[in-house]
Amino acid sequence: MVTESAASPNGYVQPDIDVQALAALLDGEYAEVRDLVRTNLTTYAGVLDEAEQLGFDEFRERVRELVVEMAATGQTGMGFPKEYGGGGDIGASIAAFETLAFGDLSVLVKVGVQFGLFGGAILHLGTKRHHEAYLPRLITGELMGCFAMTETGHGSNVQALGTVARYDADSQEFVITTGGDQARKDYIGNAARHAELAVVFAQLEVGGEHRGVHAFVVPVRVGGEVAPGVRIEDDGRKMGLNGVDNGRIWFDGVRVPREALLDKFAEVTPEGVYQSPIDNPGRRFFTMLGTLVQGRVSVAGGAVNAGKVALAIATKYADRRRQFEAASDGEEQVLLDYGMHQRRLLPLIARTYALHFAQDVLRTQLHEVFSGDRDDEQARRELEARAAGTKALSTWHATRTIQECREACGGAGYLAVNRFAALKADSDVFATFEGDNHVLLQLVAKGLLTHYASEFESMDQLGMVRYVTNLAVETVIEKTSAHKLLERVRDLLPGGDEWDQEAGLLDSEYQLAMLRFREEHMLAGAARRLKRGIDQKVHPGVVFSRVQDHVIAVAHAHVERLVLEAFVDKTRQLPDGDNKVALGLLCDLFALSTIEADRAWFMEHGRLTLQRSKAIRREVNDLCRKVRPLAADFVDAWNIPPQLLRSPDLVG
Repeated sequence: MVTESAASPNGYVQPDIDVQALAALLDGEYAEVRDLVRTNLTTYAGVLDEAEQLGFDEFRERVRELVVEMAATGQTGMGFPKEYGGGGDIGASIAAFETLAFGDLSVLVKVGVQFGLFGGAILHLGTKRHHEAYLPRLITGELMGCFAMTETGHGSNVQALGTVARYDADSQEFVITTGGDQARKDYIGNAARHAELAVVFAQLEVGGEHRGVHAFVVPVRVGGEVAPGVRIEDDGRKMGLNGVDNGRIWFDGVRVPREALLDKFAEVTPEGVYQSPIDNPGRRFFTMLGTLVQGRVSVAGGAVNAGKVALAIATKYADRRRQFEAASDGEEQVLLDYGMHQRRLLPLIARTYALHFAQDVLRTQLHEVFSGDRDDEQARRELEARAAGTKALSTWHATRTIQECREACGGAGYLAVNRFAALKADSDVFATFEGDNHVLLQLVAKGLLTHYASEFESMDQLGMVRYVTNLAVETVIEKTSAHKLLERVRDLLPGGDEWDQEAGLLDSEYQLAMLRFREEHMLAGAARRLKRGIDQKVHPGVVFSRVQDHVIAVAHAHVERLVLEAFVDKTRQLPDGDNKVALGLLCDLFALSTIEADRAWFMEHGRLTLQRSKAIRREVNDLCRKVRPLAADFVDAWNIPPQLLRSPDLVG
């Protein structure tokens, strides 16, 4: 309810948030799943202390124990088929993983390695015989495994991996060999201590012919001892996540039976004949990797929730800590009443909400594709691009948010009990694993630069560059020619082409039009630059390198527009009332702070006058003042168990 006393002289009425209803909206259809995870996190909240108190080896063992105990509640197996002991709901599995990020992130990553990467590879790349052999014990945590893709010499460039799997038709076995130290598997979670099996990605050779990268189930330990022909080293202490046993693996002529090939997309007959339902080797490779997109979706959601923990602590602290006598002579002022402190925290809360709703859209797409509700080639391409872009923006946001919140808590934020030390150290690698963020945004841009994605899938990096800079460029320029683009954007504007009037700043159509214009203008510009370089006979690789920053900017702008669309759509769907008004304020704050952050670009391209730029800055300040009384309610609606916030001197 809104009281009359909440009305300001200019007619603005402060909304009163129903925190319970907002929390239910955020939990969505998976409220029961999220509550199960919250219950488990509360039960095992002591692991946050144990991370600081236990020795290196002891903490690794404790994390493994917790993962197995959580698995017994059904929390970690929700994405696996019911016939093997799972829950048969991939959307629920993502929601559970996201919520797990409120707790210790070593536990989160250990779960991701065991059930997401290792289990996901067997589920999505294997066939029934692999499912029957491994999934029941894998789901309970009895059988531990690892996902051995990354190599010391090749991380993001999976097509160039150096590990080789050569088929021996006489023995009907694959022989797995590490081709030198650059081909050793590295940074592999679960490898150093706990994995019995590894899903190993290697270059398949059959009858002297190279068939590209495929995945194999390879024993790396037998009876607790390292298997013959396998060498494992511990990666040792890391910047964070020291409850996860990352390691390096070498294979010296390790033999595995023919059935060890995960053969959903390709098989080798006993006689040594290679067969695949996908003729094009490049397309086969990308189809195989596309099945593992759930890892990127999971990391994106986990990163957003790690940021929520930091924001909840910092906001609660700022709402009670006083510093300096600024507003009166009698009492020092609460930190969150300072305009700069509002500027530091409140746009981050707005962006967190925006990314939360964008994650909802992404999770739904993943569920639809993998449940068969919308499993077509176009849907998979859209999912892969959206997952890549959302993962990049969400993990960067988490890194920035945690740092800003740590600083906003002053020296107290540096104490381990207040969680920022672990949050910073443990989440930093999120920007790296499941794909380097810049490489992922390049993947997004690939899809934007051409509609011939099926052609792309058969090409390596150089082939993609040549293709983009030739056939695709003219298509893009024709589609987004400056004249057509300008007319389309003008049509969307509430005030036509009269952009210089302050009226309309809080119109979501105006905000969306600005982000659409930026995206499409950048896209057309990148295409022109690519074409110009080729017309000048410059090597395609050199051309692409010169334009790479522009290409990444296009992808970033594209994903930011998708995030705003998700927030706008969610807000519009709500019934009229205070919660809708409150979320509307937050949505406006996200949109205008996003435009403000890139106002130099908009001014360079004639979309913002000096006066309108100043008006946006004033509006952001005003929105911060309006959101300030709601800030505590906004972070409470995330429903983070108090035991997980710790920080007794900060949150009270």
